[in-house]
Amino acid sequence: MQRLSLYLRRLEHLAQEGVSTVSSRNLAGQLGTTAAQVRRDLAYFGQFGKAGVGYKVEELAAQLRRILGTDRTHNVILVGVGHLGRALLRYKGFRSRGFEFVGAFDIARSKIGKTFGSVTVRNLQEVGRLVKQHDVRLAVIATPAEAAQDVADMLCKVGISGILNFAPTTLIVGDGVTVGPVDLAGALEQLSFQTYHAPMS
Repeated sequence: MQRLSLYLRRLEHLAQEGVSTVSSRNLAGQLGTTAAQVRRDLAYFGQFGKAGVGYKVEELAAQLRRILGTDRTHNVILVGVGHLGRALLRYKGFRSRGFEFVGAFDIARSKIGKTFGSVTVRNLQEVGRLVKQHDVRLAVIATPAEAAQDVADMLCKVGISGILNFAPTTLIVGDGVTVGPVDLAGALEQLSFQTYHAPMS
């Protein structure tokens, strides 16, 4: 649930400011939702707050990390070390969220052996061995569209169960594998529509 991630980010910001408790109304107001929606979202996973008091910021943040699975480190691999792939490998924010790139793969000889961030690029044929060695369940695909399905098939065969797909194509995977598509162009299209069709004030 995307809102849980937004709640967690807000709580972490509040904790940095030294805030110890927060109401559902305050939490909602910062995120463009309602207090009732916040309470419904959180109540689905348990009872975290107290009426008239609100939620303890640090405790709720810890609970949300547990629910989201980011209270521990997840090993991740990347396939496709183009411009986008290299930027992802160099981004330090993943580690603070509990995600650690332990491998990067490409088929281009010119990229194999080079290091980006702290990860050295390997031949794609080595992916199965590294997945087993590091117990990897999550992968990021940042290949051209025409290569993405073959890569997804390979990843599924070696035990990957979660794929974040940056390739501009729809992936077909079997049961037990979840694909999270990242459509950057589509997001810009939606933003463009909202920007140019916004009601005049």
